[in-house]
Amino acid sequence: MQASRSITTTASGRMSTQVTVHRMVTTTTTSAFLINVGYLKTFPGILKIFQVLLGCVVVGITGHYIHWTSRSQQFVPELFFLLIATACLITTSLLLFSCLCSIATASIIPKTLFETLYHIAASCLYFASALYLLIYLTNKTYRDNYYVAKTAASALGLVNCALYVLSSIYSVRTFRRG
Repeated sequence: MQASRSITTTASGRMSTQVTVHRMVTTTTTSAFLINVGYLKTFPGILKIFQVLLGCVVVGITGHYIHWTSRSQQFVPELFFLLIATACLITTSLLLFSCLCSIATASIIPKTLFETLYHIAASCLYFASALYLLIYLTNKTYRDNYYVAKTAASALGLVNCALYVLSSIYSVRTFRRG
């Protein structure tokens, strides 16, 4: 800060002092990227982490062992299950990342109708696709080399369905309070 002073004399003989102040202002901007790690300690955050992890395992197993070259209707249950698991994995990952990147988002999204409807739809679709695949795999006429891996993926899909049911219950309660 710099100051300059000048003294002047008025017509009445009084001296007046005039002070001029010059300020230098320095502005810095930063683009810090903060992660809302507190969300990971909440019940919906923990559920979403487990849903994403189980979803990755399910998509990985199913995608690896599906028969892409089959021309028959044989792989329809596997493809339906893979489609549902992938869609739920992508949407849940986006919800998790948006809640991690923004504190405002983490407080607003649980109160919306979207999250409530999404969890209900995801749990119903996961249940239908995992059960359809499991029934198809336990049929006596169907046996291939990857029967055990596909059955494990289907069972993990049912576990993930249970996690989505828990998320549905929590989101319905939060939506009613919000």
